[in-house]
Amino acid sequence: MKRVTMSTIGEKAGVSKNTVSLALRNDPQIPEATRQRIKQIADELGYQRNPTVAHLMAELRSGNSTGPKASLALLNANQDPQAFTRHPTIPTYVQGCQRRARQMGYSLDHFWLHDPDLDGRRLNQILRARAIRGVVVVGLMRSNRLPEAFAETWEQYPCVVTGVRTRKPALSFACTDHHIITLRAFENVLARGYRRPGLVLDRTIDQLVEGRFTAGYQIGQSSLPSQQRLTPFYQVAEAEAQPQLFQQWLEHEKPDVIFTLYNKVHDWVEALGLKVPQDIGLLQLEHRAAAPEWAGMNQHNDVCGEAAIDMVISMIHSGESGVPPYPRATLISGSWVDGKTVRSLVINR
Repeated sequence: MKRVTMSTIGEKAGVSKNTVSLALRNDPQIPEATRQRIKQIADELGYQRNPTVAHLMAELRSGNSTGPKASLALLNANQDPQAFTRHPTIPTYVQGCQRRARQMGYSLDHFWLHDPDLDGRRLNQILRARAIRGVVVVGLMRSNRLPEAFAETWEQYPCVVTGVRTRKPALSFACTDHHIITLRAFENVLARGYRRPGLVLDRTIDQLVEGRFTAGYQIGQSSLPSQQRLTPFYQVAEAEAQPQLFQQWLEHEKPDVIFTLYNKVHDWVEALGLKVPQDIGLLQLEHRAAAPEWAGMNQHNDVCGEAAIDMVISMIHSGESGVPPYPRATLISGSWVDGKTVRSLVINR
């Protein structure tokens, strides 16, 4: 059986071999209609890419071996243009992205998604001018929707989000497994003798991760008698101005340990005359090095950043771009961190 080559496809499509190569890599230089026609002809002829050659060519196209192979764009999707350096958690994602990109020989160019002078068309012009091959989005904290103004970027470049799962568009993503983190936290506090775990969480944050914190918490509660299953406290923002809201919840639900994302809950508890961990335990669902005294779950956000870089480089090598019909997910497991805010582990003898 005669081997189908790019030249064969080009003859059938009435285009050059180079055009076929670009089209099969989803290169935006080739019009979408032409790309689809060439791909259809390739499928009809039974064309199969050699994965070894494809990987080598991707390496050669991306640069020489003495310096960065190519550049990737790191888009700051946070409202704060300085979030990469001064946000409590976003810099950890960025550190992971930077570390993995450097290991793979890529440089990172930073952009702010809320720059008033930037939209998809302008960003794409910059990406092309700088020979940037793919995009990683970092810093979504208020919404899991990406700006429609950047639709051209999502359609023309390999794009991966880290931190959350996005909708409209739904892109491939790498993030911590919020559900399993909360469930593992629940298991750890039960092993320490707690029986009334409570959840204090801003509802916006839980909605951002599509309820996965609450889901893990509720699964954990299913192992307890119904009278020990507490209603979560979601009015974190309101409690800043009305502390009695938290006090009323605490007195009504009577938790013996609290899961939260906020160090300020420690201050709220102590303001009510309670001692940690003697009277009540506290557990940080996103343990940070800046508060080492807390017990909690390390989300390994730097590893999420590394995974996002791996995903976008894989897409570049495979010639993928555009909003995927079936977005891929890489979920990173968390790990328990001991601290002074909970009781010691109960050992059964």
